[in-house]
Amino acid sequence: MKFIIVLALVAVALARPDDSHYDSKYDDFNVDEIIENERLLKAYAHCFIGDGKCTPEGNDIKKWIPEGTTSSCAKCTPKQKILVAKTIKAIQTKLPAEFETLTKQMDPDNKYGENLKKFLSEYGN
Repeated sequence: MKFIIVLALVAVALARPDDSHYDSKYDDFNVDEIIENERLLKAYAHCFIGDGKCTPEGNDIKKWIPEGTTSSCAKCTPKQKILVAKTIKAIQTKLPAEFETLTKQMDPDNKYGENLKKFLSEYGN
């Protein structure tokens, strides 16, 4: 009986999601489709800002952006780091007004500007 309880506890521990990373379900999300279409990119940017509708993917990415800004997306998988960085970089270059609004929301005191630059240069290509 003790063995069954221990086995059940091990199964529960293994089934629990990894708290150190976000869910990997979007690791293969085609971010290029968004960043190559200015209309889609603008819609996602306004989702992230909070003044537009969000897709389920947009809602999840929106959750990662503040963390990407403050900690170089420490909880992101390597693929998610690329996804977040490419999205932020595309908004920065193609939609500067939206980028400025997003930056003011996520980092009003510009504490993380240098971290963001490093993160974008490392993962945003």
